[in-house]
Amino acid sequence: MGFIKEFKEFAVKGNVMDMAVGVIIGGAFGKIVTSLVNDVLMPVISLVTGGIDFTNLFINLSGDEKYATLAAAQEAGASVFAYGQFLQNIVDFIIVAFCIFLMLKGINKMNRKKEEPAPEAPAGPTQEELLAEIRDLLKKK
Repeated sequence: MGFIKEFKEFAVKGNVMDMAVGVIIGGAFGKIVTSLVNDVLMPVISLVTGGIDFTNLFINLSGDEKYATLAAAQEAGASVFAYGQFLQNIVDFIIVAFCIFLMLKGINKMNRKKEEPAPEAPAGPTQEELLAEIRDLLKKK
């Protein structure tokens, strides 16, 4: 019974639960970024580069036969060097890294605002200065 209790304590600890939430959010965030890349950015990049589809870039290593698409070459069983998907993954990584950078930058900015101490009240006279002032007032009377 000790093993089950120990596992239960481990599984419901804050760090493990935080990590589980992070993994789930990360998976969902990955889908959003993939959609951003495939559906928003890559069409614009393709337009700028003259209609190049990165995922369809390849070099046929198995002979002189030409294939119109990567899928056609792979279907024919040709040996291909499919560097386009690699380029697409690099673009995906850069965008994910940039999004995470912006998110962390925003979080750090919010945390800095929380940590900044409240402006201090102007410093009043010291105890010695007050006593000297009281002494001077008593001398005048």
